[in-house]
Amino acid sequence: MFEPSEQAATPLIWEVGALCRAVAQALQARFNPVLVRGELAGFSRAASGHCYFTLKDASGQLRCAMFRRAASQLDFVPRDGQLVQAQASLSVYEGRGDLQLVVQHLQPVGQGALFEQFLRLKARLQAQGLFDAARKRALVRMPRAIGLVTSRGAAALHDVASTLARRAPHLPVVFAPAQVQGEGAAASLCAALSNLYLLAQGRQGQAAENTMEHPPLDAILLVRGGGSMEDLWAFNDEQLAHTIVQSPVPLVCGVGHETDFTIADFCADLRAPTPTAAAELVAPVRSEELAALALAGERLRGALLDQLDGQHQRLDGAAGRLGRPSGFIADAGLQLSQREQRLRHALQLRLGLSAQALQARGQDFARSLQRHLQTQSERLQGLHTRLTLLDPRLVLARGYALLSDEHGQVVVRARQVRTGQAVHAELAEGALELTVQPPRLF
Repeated sequence: MFEPSEQAATPLIWEVGALCRAVAQALQARFNPVLVRGELAGFSRAASGHCYFTLKDASGQLRCAMFRRAASQLDFVPRDGQLVQAQASLSVYEGRGDLQLVVQHLQPVGQGALFEQFLRLKARLQAQGLFDAARKRALVRMPRAIGLVTSRGAAALHDVASTLARRAPHLPVVFAPAQVQGEGAAASLCAALSNLYLLAQGRQGQAAENTMEHPPLDAILLVRGGGSMEDLWAFNDEQLAHTIVQSPVPLVCGVGHETDFTIADFCADLRAPTPTAAAELVAPVRSEELAALALAGERLRGALLDQLDGQHQRLDGAAGRLGRPSGFIADAGLQLSQREQRLRHALQLRLGLSAQALQARGQDFARSLQRHLQTQSERLQGLHTRLTLLDPRLVLARGYALLSDEHGQVVVRARQVRTGQAVHAELAEGALELTVQPPRLF
């Protein structure tokens, strides 16, 4: 029978804050992000702009916090008792050790099912690589023609047409009408795009208008005006997503308003916030391009004229030299004589300057040597004076004597000698041989 060891039975000792953080990390790894549906209770908005409330149902409740940035994007007024759906992260508030939801998006339940479906489809298509930035292409700066997919009666059609007429009236537009809302809209959009793809590849489509004798398509616009999530739902279709990524030319999606996002936006090569912005992205301003072209033409014309003038001058010079070779030789001889004189003058001037510089340096050296010798002489005299002042004989002349023992060691302390020992005393004039006597007591 297995018996756990004493060490294995001993539980790990946690700090309170560390345990709260560990639980929060485990919750984040296991659950987040989450979609939670429940009834609002105790909703309040603090002065900071943060919102605090409780989500509850018949079997439980959770404290919730919605910080100011997320709360500022609420498009309805929350009220107690309202059934809502929250997109949130499950966390632990360490200050109280409470389980809480940090809410990023809150909406009434009516839209929750669609939003959840949108998120599931978005995650699946993202895993398949349909949103990868590496597969997206840049727009052609000067397109030869563009394709347009939208509804025939949509305001987006008028906005795009007006923008293109204003910015690039010369740009051919191939219009492929499609249903953009309701049942069958996604299939209609796929069909319209497929016909434009045939035109972009040089084959004749069946559902496009204005297709006679147009240049190849260099971009395609997929546009629709704003609306609710239900209105834009056709652009969240999986088959449409796969059709978009198959486009042979860059595709710009301009669906809804700036804050609206659809699956088509993520699949397109470029997203525009509005249909008008989509048209502006693909169409250069004709007047600006013409002005730039005119400026380039003027610069080219001026450069060409300058080049021609220079070549004419060279031709005239060559013709003159060929016509009068004796004059050319005389001119060359004169130039050679002038250069010889300039060289001789320059050499004499250089030699004169060098001689002056050498003479000046000689004078400077003599003065420097004299100053150096004077300085060294004064330094030597000072050292001699200091050495003289340090001569011990000057001290002896003031009545002092220098004592040394029989070994020549200088005696500076009484304990260095003993009674009866002979010592030598050197005076300022002469020397004495002395014998040490015991000190006398007075």
